Amino acid sequence: MNKIKWLLSKKSGRNNSGKLTVRHQGGRSKRYFREIDLKRSKKDIWGKVEAIEYDPNRSAEIALILYEDGERSYILAPLGLEVGRKIISSEVAPIEVGNAIPLDKIPIGTIIHNIEIKPGMGATLVKSAGSAAVLQGKEGGWVLVKLPSGEIRRFEPKAWATIGQVGRIEAKIERLGKAGRKRWVGIRPRVRGVAMHPHAHPHGGGEGRSGIGMPGPKTPWGKPARGKKTRKRVKYSDKFIIKRRN
Repeated sequence: MNKIKWLLSKKSGRNNSGKLTVRHQGGRSKRYFREIDLKRSKKDIWGKVEAIEYDPNRSAEIALILYEDGERSYILAPLGLEVGRKIISSEVAPIEVGNAIPLDKIPIGTIIHNIEIKPGMGATLVKSAGSAAVLQGKEGGWVLVKLPSGEIRRFEPKAWATIGQVGRIEAKIERLGKAGRKRWVGIRPRVRGVAMHPHAHPHGGGEGRSGIGMPGPKTPWGKPARGKKTRKRVKYSDKFIIKRRN
C-alpha cells in the first residue's frame, strides 16, 4: 500500500454540481491523501510501528506499520502506541492497544475505537482524535457498545474493532492561535447574520443594533437553527439503537 496517494482537489464547500453547500470553506494549503487501512486487512501478520505521523486530513495522528511480509500501511494511532511496538489484527490477538479483534472476542468493559458497522465493511465509527467507545455487554447474538455520544447500540459480533482510545486527545482543546492558521486549514471568515442585509439572511436588516427580530435563530435559508430535530423519524438503524444519546 502506498504511503501517500494523490493530491486532494479543493472543493471549497461545493457539491458535484458546483453549488455552495457548506459555507466558510476555501483557500487551504495543498494536502496529499494518506490511505488508511480502516479494515485492518493484514490478518494474522505481526506489524511493527515505524513512525507516528501527522495527517492533514483528520484530527487524529496516524501510525506507519511495517508488516513481517514487507508491506507497509497506515492505521489510526491509538493513545499509548509507540514507535517499536508490535501490533496484530487477529481473532486470537491479545487484548492490547492497537490490536484489531472481532467484537465477540473482546471482554466486556474494554475501551475500543475504529468500529465496523457491518463485518468486512471497514471501520466507520469512533475515528476522530480522543474518541473512545466502551463494550457494554453481549446479549441475544448481539454486542452492545456505548458510543462517545452516549448512545448504546447493537453490533454484529463478527464486526471488527481496535483496542484503545484514539490518540491526540488534546485536539479538542487546541487553539489555532491566529487567523492565518485558520486560513491554512481552509476556514474562511464568518459574518454575523444580524450584520447582513435582509435579503442575505433572516436576521438581517433593521435600524441600528436590532437583534435577530424573531422568536428564535434561523439559518441563512430560514430554517430553525436550534432545538429542531433533523434526524429522520424512520431510519434503518433504529432497530440497532438500545438507548438514544443524551
